[in-house]
Amino acid sequence: MPMLARRRLPTLAALLLPVAAALAGCQSGSAVGSHGGVTVTGSTNLSDQQIAEATRIWGGRYDKDPKDKATLLNFAAALRLNGQADQAVAVMRRGVLAHPKDQEVAAAYGKALAANGEFESALRVIRDAQTPERPDWKLLSAEGAILDQMGQTMEARTLYEKARVLAPEEPSILNNLALSHLLAGDLTPAETLLRQAAASPRANSRIRQNLALVIGLQGRYAEAEQVAAAEMDPTQAAANVAYLKSMMAQANTWNQIKAADKKKTS
Repeated sequence: MPMLARRRLPTLAALLLPVAAALAGCQSGSAVGSHGGVTVTGSTNLSDQQIAEATRIWGGRYDKDPKDKATLLNFAAALRLNGQADQAVAVMRRGVLAHPKDQEVAAAYGKALAANGEFESALRVIRDAQTPERPDWKLLSAEGAILDQMGQTMEARTLYEKARVLAPEEPSILNNLALSHLLAGDLTPAETLLRQAAASPRANSRIRQNLALVIGLQGRYAEAEQVAAAEMDPTQAAANVAYLKSMMAQANTWNQIKAADKKKTS
């Protein structure tokens, strides 16, 4: 599949966001804090009602114990999914005060800042938490995800590769690197990386949904629906693929790709 020029990213992003929220923030770690069946961190396949309920439940637990790490991470994640990015920042700002040496909390704070559009602040938080003599792969991957959102693709991929040295075959790093290629419209390496990530026993639903998305973006709708149906209600999977197909037809995306590729090779 030829590379989609960066000037076409708004069209591609419009296709991604309603289907799997792939651009809401690349993943830098696994889900945490499953209490009472309510886990939010790392989730993308929650309904609006589930997100609202999770926000209410984690908010109640946060009121009782605002220093608990799992509560902090899940409440902030629920707030981000609920469109309350500024409140998520406030929660995680309090979290880093309670856990000043915790790199996972710092990464979550950076992610909250990035989700609120505060990219420079997010980078400062991530970089300040990093220890050069013993670098943390989660922080490297989180920093890469922020740089990708800022359009600094090559710098982001350098960090992902450094993270891969520290944590070979870690699916969340492969996922972030795949989304970097996806943001650039380069779908073949994105699919390869997501298939590798999805094959890991540590892969979560977000990764497999991203794989379904990349397959669908290449026009292989039946295969995309099959992958998606394993991660969500089959009716919802079919609806997502149908939406993707209709949006791509309306945007005439593939004609744009073919025209760009023909111009490049002529």
